[in-house]
Amino acid sequence: MLIADCQDAQTRERGLQAAATAARRGDLVLMPVETSYALVTDAFSLRGAQHVRQVKGQVAGMPLPILVPGASTVMGLAMSIPQAARDLMAAFWPGLLALMLNPQPTLVWDQPDGHPVLVRMPLHPVALELLGRTGPLIATSANAAGLPSPMTVADAVAQLGEAFTVCLDAGPSDPWAEPSTVVDVTGPVPVVRRPGSVTLEEIRQVCPEAVSD
Repeated sequence: MLIADCQDAQTRERGLQAAATAARRGDLVLMPVETSYALVTDAFSLRGAQHVRQVKGQVAGMPLPILVPGASTVMGLAMSIPQAARDLMAAFWPGLLALMLNPQPTLVWDQPDGHPVLVRMPLHPVALELLGRTGPLIATSANAAGLPSPMTVADAVAQLGEAFTVCLDAGPSDPWAEPSTVVDVTGPVPVVRRPGSVTLEEIRQVCPEAVSD
C-alpha cells in the first residue's frame, strides 16, 4: 500500500499518478473529500465496484455514488437533465450538493436498473486533481459498517485494513463539516432528500419551486 503525503508537492504528484493508474484498473484508492476520507475507484470498472461492495459489506443492487470532475461530465452519465439540475450545478458545484438524476440506459457499469444515479462535484483540491485525471469515480465513505466516517488515513486503515492500493493523505478532515445535501431532480420539482451543508433556503434562491422530503 502506497501512502502519499499530498502536502508535499513531489509526493503528491507521484501519489496522484499512482492513484489514477490504480483506479483505472479497478483497485481501491483512499482519497480525501470535504467531510472525511472516501473509497474511490473507476465508475465503469465492474471489478472496482465489486471490490467496493466487498469491502463495505454491501449487496449487489445498491446504488453507488459517483464523483465527477465537472458538470459537463454529467451529460454522459444522465439523460433528460432538467434545467433545475443545470442551475443547481452552476450555483453549488464544486461543493456539498449531490444530485439524483436519471442515468443513461446504455452505460455499462455496476449500477442497479431503475434507480437514479447520485452525482456530485467535490470541492477538495486533491479530489478534483484525481478526478481530472480519471473521470468519474465511484465514491463511498471509507468506514466499516456501524463505525463513523474516517477523518484521517490512520482512521481508515484501522477500520478497513489494507484494502486500498494507494492512499492520498491530505491531513485530517474538517470535523465540523456538514454532509452533502442530496436533491432529487428526477421529478417535476427538486426535492431535498437529505438536508446538509446547502440549505433549502439557498436551494430555493436558485429553484423557488424546490421542496423538502
